[in-house]
Amino acid sequence: MAKLAFIGLGVMGGPMAQHLAEAGHDMTVYNRTQSRADAWVRVNGGRSASSPAEAAEDADAVITCVGNDDDLAAVTLSRDGAFRTMRKDSLFIDHTTVSAKIARQLAVEAKDKYILPIDAPMTGGQIGAQKGALTLMCGGRAKAIEAATPIMQAYAAKIVHVGPTGAGQLTKMVNQIGFAGIVQSLAEAIRFAQAENLDLDKVFEAISGGAASSWQMTNRWATMARDEFDFGLAVDLMRKDLGLAFDEARGNGATLPVTALVDQFLADVQGLGGGRQDPSALIRRLAKPD
Repeated sequence: MAKLAFIGLGVMGGPMAQHLAEAGHDMTVYNRTQSRADAWVRVNGGRSASSPAEAAEDADAVITCVGNDDDLAAVTLSRDGAFRTMRKDSLFIDHTTVSAKIARQLAVEAKDKYILPIDAPMTGGQIGAQKGALTLMCGGRAKAIEAATPIMQAYAAKIVHVGPTGAGQLTKMVNQIGFAGIVQSLAEAIRFAQAENLDLDKVFEAISGGAASSWQMTNRWATMARDEFDFGLAVDLMRKDLGLAFDEARGNGATLPVTALVDQFLADVQGLGGGRQDPSALIRRLAKPD
């Protein structure tokens, strides 16, 4: 078993680290809120570190799952960052959804220190993390991903090497662009069915195996109809992710008109107090028929 440092114990990182502990790895954890790390250790064992640098000492791999570019830079490149103490030939596996730019920057820093970096954002949501069934889209060298795969298999059902450094983050942007349009169209479909007083269960049975089917339909049709929106990725974070895609599109020339419109709708959901709800709360914008 490996000696691992896990940095970031939020709704995704906490269960992912738990799967690693259950797999028998020697765990040291760090969280910006120390009490959360201490609570995790009380339940799962291992050790709690006072800084990312302390957590990373002598680790075979350092795994990060934090908030954004600035958070990732802080836990890796700052005076107390993990890169200060990581040993030669250790793995750096980042599961944060961030820009491709910082993924490439960290790869340069890692090369100077003989660290093997992987940018591996994920999809599958909080439920996927809890079940150990995430999908990882990995950017980096084949050597690094091959070495990291036995570790990542503790919490991932599917691991795909999508390309060089930064390709993982770009693939996550593709995922979020597709997700945005799907969940909005699903919201409109449900409201249309409700306006016609159709039996939603029967409608779902009829269409869920056809051309309109999607993961969102299978997993969110019923919860959206019941106005339940507490399923993982928050609207606030979804807008952060889409912002990364818009920034990248400005450089590569891609046009994202539908995504930009859905982003405005997500801003409306924030205005309704739904920033911490998941993006299926887009249906809240659409009047529910009496």
